[in-house]
Amino acid sequence: MTTAQAQRSSTSQQLGRSRSAHGFEGFGLMIRFILRRNWVRMLVWTVVLAGMVALVVQTQRVAFPTQEDRDAYATIANTPAVAALTGIPYAASTLGGILNIKLWMTVVIALSLAVIFLVTRNGRAEEEAGRTELLRGGVLGQHAYSLANWVVAGAFAFVVGAATTAAAIGQGLPALGAAVMGASFVGVAVVFIGVAAVTGQLSQTSRGANALAAIVLAIAYGLRATADLQAEGDVPSAVSWASPIGWGQQMRSYGENLWWPFALSVAVAVLLCAIALLVERWRDVGEGILPDRRGPQHASALLRTQAGLTLRLQRSTIIGWAVGVLAASVFFGTVATAMAGLLAGDSPITQIFLGGAKDVLDSLVGFFAMANVLLIAAFAIQSADTIRSEEANGRAELQWSHAISRAQWALTRMLVPAVISLVLLATGGYLLGASFGASVNDPGQGPRFAAASLAYWPSVLLMIGFVMFCAAWLPRFATAVSWGVYGFLVVLSMFGDLFGLPDWVIQNTPFTAVPRVGEDFSALPLIVIGVVAIALSVLGLRRLRARDLAAE
Repeated sequence: MTTAQAQRSSTSQQLGRSRSAHGFEGFGLMIRFILRRNWVRMLVWTVVLAGMVALVVQTQRVAFPTQEDRDAYATIANTPAVAALTGIPYAASTLGGILNIKLWMTVVIALSLAVIFLVTRNGRAEEEAGRTELLRGGVLGQHAYSLANWVVAGAFAFVVGAATTAAAIGQGLPALGAAVMGASFVGVAVVFIGVAAVTGQLSQTSRGANALAAIVLAIAYGLRATADLQAEGDVPSAVSWASPIGWGQQMRSYGENLWWPFALSVAVAVLLCAIALLVERWRDVGEGILPDRRGPQHASALLRTQAGLTLRLQRSTIIGWAVGVLAASVFFGTVATAMAGLLAGDSPITQIFLGGAKDVLDSLVGFFAMANVLLIAAFAIQSADTIRSEEANGRAELQWSHAISRAQWALTRMLVPAVISLVLLATGGYLLGASFGASVNDPGQGPRFAAASLAYWPSVLLMIGFVMFCAAWLPRFATAVSWGVYGFLVVLSMFGDLFGLPDWVIQNTPFTAVPRVGEDFSALPLIVIGVVAIALSVLGLRRLRARDLAAE
């Protein structure tokens, strides 16, 4: 053996021993790699969430300029319905407390989903695609990539917390309350980093890992809502301690400003990540702890069609969204009467959210119907986005190599969300109206709200067409652009008045242009929106047929 060969052999043995000893070689390199792949996404999330904090503080200062206005709002906000939706209103007579009521739950849910998707994208999704195995084939420790993934996600959460804190302080809010608020965002988010780390070990697919983590988030929200409904004054029931969201809420920013629940959140996050590392140590690459269910030996006749295949692939997604939409419909219809009884046509909250409507009850239910439609539009975007994800993962190329055109393939993936959204609009609208009608003893509300919800179908089709357009013309940025535009439209449609935007901007989005419940019906906006939806779809299909494949 030559000296060079002996040195190479010695180096290989040392690397092998080092890898088996702790498995974190290449950790720093993986940090840089993950940051390079995700910095744009993280930057956008940070700017949007911090910007929302600044905008809400600014608009609330205008909406509630005097202490008398804020005291009146605190009285309105101190209700079970508000507690269930946004949490117990601590310090609601202060501007910081109003910020908590308006935005805290939204930021917590959004940031939790962001870190879940980030951890899964760089974890289970990479393993599912086979790239993790390639990385580990070199001189990379077994746990280096996973640990780097979680550290980057945690750093992202801390940056968002710091940015929201700075935004609140920049708007003149007390620094201590702003810091506690930012820390509460971080505390909840890091717990769900741990949750996503564990679900990434349990499920064999990225979709399954995201679904499991989202279910845990939904359960945490439900437990928190239950605890707040059972609260005595500003003290929630013991059930609150079973929810990570409850821990963040217990920090009571702008009120008592407690820090110790943050330590609890970090400790649980570290424990969950440690469990994930232990599981990763002994499971095979590409495998999950939860076993895959054996399928039938032969495909059914439906599964041999493009529509049947698409439905089968999206079955879990469709069921999950359907359950969520229908449950939200019943909830909105049930609480509408109680919430309307707390509002007056000239109250600040009515002026902001309902435009100072004289018929507060009708306008409030119309507002809830809009919220339901936006949920259904989110489902449609996620479903239609498989046009891009299937191409990025290489599965579209396999299907295009058979006797099916690209246009036919894409049309099927547009048809499924279009039809399912139509069904959800009808059933969700009917359930919202029926539950509302039961509270006012009017059985005719079900068909009325079903018809009103169906009027939004062209708007949902427009979002599907936009996803198709982005997937064809901007394939590498299609998902981010689609969801970014959707988020912008949600803000305009639901909270445009809150941000003091001009009426001509608020009233001309694809969702606000459609007549609400109780308004005079006009078919013209629906026709215009439908034509735009068709145009976007046609442009997207033509481009998809002409361009080359675009991998991730």
